[in-house]
Amino acid sequence: MEFFAQVWFSEPRVTLLLAAAFLLLAILLPRRSERFFLRIEAFFSALAARKLLAILLLFLSVIVVRLALLGWLPIPNPGIHDEFSYLLMADTFAHGRLTNPTHPLWRSFQTFHVIWFPTYASKYPPAQGIALFLGQLLGHPWIGVLLTAAGMAASFVWMLQAWIPARWALLAGLLAAIKLCVACYWINSYWGGAVAAIGGALVLGALARLKRKPSLREAILFAAGLVILFNSRPYESVFFCLPLGVALLFWLLLNYKGPQSAHYRKFVILPVSALLLIAALAMSFYNWRITGDPLDPPFVFAARFNNRAAIFLWQSPKPPIHFDVAELDQFYNRAELERYNRTWQALLSVFQEKMQSCAAVFAWPAAWLLLPGAFFLFRDRRPRLVYFALFATLFGYSLVVWPWPHYLAPAACAWFALLVQCIRHLRAFRPFGRPVGPALSRVIFLALVLDVSHLAAQRISDPQGWGGWGLLDREQLKDTLEATPGKHVVLVRYGPDHSVHEEWVFNGADVDTSKIIWARDLPGPVNDRLLAYYPDRTIWLVIPETGDVSILRPPVAQRPLGRKAADLHAP
Repeated sequence: MEFFAQVWFSEPRVTLLLAAAFLLLAILLPRRSERFFLRIEAFFSALAARKLLAILLLFLSVIVVRLALLGWLPIPNPGIHDEFSYLLMADTFAHGRLTNPTHPLWRSFQTFHVIWFPTYASKYPPAQGIALFLGQLLGHPWIGVLLTAAGMAASFVWMLQAWIPARWALLAGLLAAIKLCVACYWINSYWGGAVAAIGGALVLGALARLKRKPSLREAILFAAGLVILFNSRPYESVFFCLPLGVALLFWLLLNYKGPQSAHYRKFVILPVSALLLIAALAMSFYNWRITGDPLDPPFVFAARFNNRAAIFLWQSPKPPIHFDVAELDQFYNRAELERYNRTWQALLSVFQEKMQSCAAVFAWPAAWLLLPGAFFLFRDRRPRLVYFALFATLFGYSLVVWPWPHYLAPAACAWFALLVQCIRHLRAFRPFGRPVGPALSRVIFLALVLDVSHLAAQRISDPQGWGGWGLLDREQLKDTLEATPGKHVVLVRYGPDHSVHEEWVFNGADVDTSKIIWARDLPGPVNDRLLAYYPDRTIWLVIPETGDVSILRPPVAQRPLGRKAADLHAP
């Protein structure tokens, strides 16, 4: 929490000063202040009325602003275990494969969130990996992050244009772009929630339009949103889609014998069913290629063999299992179990951590000014289904132990819809004819801009430290070796004070052709096999805690010997 305090301590005072200044203008000079601000707002209202243009401009603005800030917030380095796993998936797709063969020296390369049997692959659903893969094709995986983040903000505007007036839809997109697409790990890492958020926006936006008129385009977008959701955040997507599915079923039953029933069957039910069937077959094939079972997703497969800690609040930890690698043993048998032990204190700690991390991602200190408007949300009839999707997703999130805010990504568009509706109700507050509510709404927006600008100026990519600089020492060593002639193997030796959350041993899809291979220092037969397998590579030893880097062996001037997998498998 010390990091939070350093970042957020001064901002509430700025919010109070802004609120005081705007309130004084609203009370003392109500007409003049309103004329000035309404001119500015009229420009954005006119832009919002041109719906497609507003969507395209916001998409491009996110890209331009984030690229302009590269001097302060450079392209992020991976640092979280999950990021490396997603990057492995992207590299696998870039090699034209869904998965990779198990390496004969897999014991030297064991790491987190990566499975080695029956194949070598990331354990995660493929949607985020596909986005990173597209970025890799364009030059760097982060390009995929940038494009999906911009697409997320634009999709929020498109979605909300079907639920609320266009100018408020644009405001929601602007809030999301400022909050999530500048100084947040959603854009400054490789494991954010933009992809799942796009899926949620497509489903909600297409659903609202389909209720008005059957359309093949909207049906395709609706099915595409569902496919994205269940290939990015499948657990949370069940809760997100549950109220939407109930509402859609009820609506179809009411209109089954109506004048447009044939059109709905032809342009909605049949294409959506066909696309979802194709997607289900593709997902089954993907599962089969990685785990050998069409009904066994890699994430479930990996959890069954590795996870010892409770995933849901009511679960008890599983008995520990043996890991050959000390870091894996520490992570799965101890570190994860320490997070939650089914006591009331642990339960309280889980909810506190969730509230703190979600507040850092989805809120800012000035957002407390929205509370007066929140009391009138019950009046909203049109976006009520959007709120139900949000609350259902929050309920599902409350049942799990892990606190990461991107678990709520399917309902991110619904959250920003709720914020904007609070602003709408707040603006109606005009005591004694004074525009107090409009003044506070402007404070909320301006305070967010200043807060994010403050973070960017301090070169803070994420207030929680989850994105941005990553494992900088590892990245610097990687850059040095990339510029060094020849090929390299880096043996990583951890000290007793090593943090299990700072893992260096991650590799790409094709280990043997990589210029740099990261391996665990496992003295004895495992290291002997490794050195014999790579006689043509320089062998380095690095100790992350001290930063010591040394050459263990220069390349041996002879051909590799004994490369058959059967000979090199450890007993």
